[in-house]
Order: sequence, then structure tokens, then C-alpha cells
Amino acid sequence: MSPTPSSLPPFDPDDPLGLDDLLTDEDRAVRDTVRRWAADRVLPHIAGWYEKGELPEVRELARELGSLGALGMSLTGYGCAGASHVQYGLACLELEAADSGIRSLVSVQGSLAMYAIRRFGSEEQKQHWLPRMAAGEVIGCFGLTEPDHGSDPAGMRTRARRDGTDWVLTGRKMWITNGSVAGVAVVWARTDDGIRGFAVPTDAPGFTATDIRHKWSLRASVTSELVLDEVRLPADAVLPEAAGLRAPLECLGQARYGIVWGAMGAARTCFGTALDYARTREQFGRPIGAFQLTQAKLADMAVELHKGVLLAHHLGRRFDAGRLRPEQVSFGKLNNVREAIEICRTARTVLGANGISLEYPVMRHATNLESVLTYEGTAEMHQLVLGKALTGLDAFR
Repeated sequence: MSPTPSSLPPFDPDDPLGLDDLLTDEDRAVRDTVRRWAADRVLPHIAGWYEKGELPEVRELARELGSLGALGMSLTGYGCAGASHVQYGLACLELEAADSGIRSLVSVQGSLAMYAIRRFGSEEQKQHWLPRMAAGEVIGCFGLTEPDHGSDPAGMRTRARRDGTDWVLTGRKMWITNGSVAGVAVVWARTDDGIRGFAVPTDAPGFTATDIRHKWSLRASVTSELVLDEVRLPADAVLPEAAGLRAPLECLGQARYGIVWGAMGAARTCFGTALDYARTREQFGRPIGAFQLTQAKLADMAVELHKGVLLAHHLGRRFDAGRLRPEQVSFGKLNNVREAIEICRTARTVLGANGISLEYPVMRHATNLESVLTYEGTAEMHQLVLGKALTGLDAFR
């Protein structure tokens, strides 16, 4: 017997597909905890931080995020929370709903630097670094991208040579999130035996990190250039299980998964802002939300937003079941970031001139997402990943 309209739950504009039903009580508790933290600690300040191009409380924020269990959240042991991948995704969504820079801080710390040490490091390296990183006492960064090698990391020029039992690293890394505030840098370098990873203490002589200024995106985020000038490291600085390009690419897959969720957080904020504005802004004697063209924009934004969240949730469940393939992560990043940018741009048109003001979050999110579209694999690279998976033909070269 079909349910009658009166017996159905009411339509929720914030959750039109009823996706909250897919979450467990623990999932909701994680989501709500991170949402409250972001509302208390980020939202009151983020417009000012963005306008000034700084993240002045980054170390304090890292320690607070550590106390929430948000750093290395889905890793197990060594002080990490051991949360599900869905719960980590929900945290990324809530953090990026505040600002992409805050989510980037967490992604680089947990999915890149901590994951590399947890997955490829020695027991001594794990014991030395991970508990302090999980607590936010030590911030990590991930040195892969170089000035001349972004999408093609196999061409990296940073080199590590043996000198007795030591390693000596020389090279440059570019666009490194957390670089100048990091206590440890996971650096990838070319050796005589192929590409290897190193846990580099940032106080090592010859290591310098300089902040990159004049950014128009991710302004409330620390972005740096790393210079390694004959940095001498002991033999035990190398990550023993990381050999070849496969290792850093595996780390990137972890970070891309968080972006699949995070991008929908930025989109949710922009959609919600546009919806509230359309209900209250009056033109021609009535709210602009009463006009057909505005409703069409809102409907299209809602459809893509909640489809994207549903996709992220599906990938998260596959991840927790051990069934998530790298090509599926590329599917999610390509779709969700691309749609999130379009949602932000459409929301800006609903707000009209107010859409470019920092009094509203829309333009800030839109400009941040231009970076999110590029890092952890450009849209074009993910198209080629999917193209190869679909056709069996390699178009990368």
C-alpha cells in the first residue's frame, strides 16, 4: 500500500533527498561536532583572515583540531581516532563549508603527511611523529610538487644522494600547504634507486620554507616554497616502504577522497546563502525567489549539490568496505569540484553585486575552489584517468 502524502516526512530544503537517513548516530555526532567547532572558531574570523591573506592562529587551530580527533582521523593507532572514512568525509565537508584553507590544513596533515608515515614509515618513525601530529603539536607538510613539475611528478629534479650512511637532499618544492609552519616535511626525491620518500625535520640545516604571497585563492592558508640546500639526514630518515612513484600517488588518492566531500561543503554554503538571499531580497515588489529564473537556478544548484553529497557518501562506504578504486576517486573529484564551482558561480549571480562582497561567503568559496580544481590532480588529469579506465587506452603521453 502506497504511503499517503500526510504520512510522509516533510520536505526538507536542507536535505531534499533525505540523505541524513544514511548516517549512523555516530556519523551525525562527528559531523555536528566539527560543524560546531567551525562555527565557533573559523566563521567569525575567516573573512578577515582571507582579506588579509593570512591564517594567524594556525598552530592553535591545529591543536584544537587534534583535540577533536580530526587529524589523521581515519588512521588507526599512534593517537589517531580510527574513525570511518565516511566520518572523515563528513568532517571534510563541514571544514570546507567554513573555508577550503581549513580543510586543506587537515587534509595535508592527515591524508598526506601522516598517511605517508603511517603507510610507508618505520616503526620508529611512526612512534616519533604520529602521536604528536595527531594531537596537532607537530604540523606536517608534503613536498611533491616542484616549480617545473606539477602534473608530471615523475620528472622531479629534487635529488637525494648517499654520503656514507647519510642522505643529502637538494632541490625545491612549490605550492606546499603548511610548509612554513611544519615541524616535519615528507619530501619526495629522486635517488639512484628511484623515487624515495623522506621524513625531514624542518629544523635541519639547509632546509628553508618561504611563504608564497599575492595569492587570490586559498588566502587563509599557509602556502610555501621549500628549498633543500644540501640537507643532510641520517639513514633512518628514509621511509623504508616507499619505493617508486606509486607511494606518493597513493597518498594523493587519500587527499583526493577528502576533496570529494570537502568541495560539497563549499557548495552547500554558497547554495544556502543564495537560497536565504532569494527569500528576502525584493525586486519589482516581491522576493527574487518568486521569479521563475531564480527558482530554476536554485533547483539546479540543489540537484547538483545533493547528487554530489550522495556520490561522496557512496564512495565513502566503498572505502570503508575496502572496495574503493583510484579511478572512482578520480570520478568523484572531477565531478564534485567541477559542480561545486558552478554552484558557487551561480550563487554569485543570485546575489548580484553583493555576491562579490566579503560580507557574503560566495566569492571567497568560488576563488578557493579554483585552487581545489587544480591541486591533487587537475580536472584534465582526472579526465584522462577515467578515459584510460573506460577505453583501456593510455592518452597521457
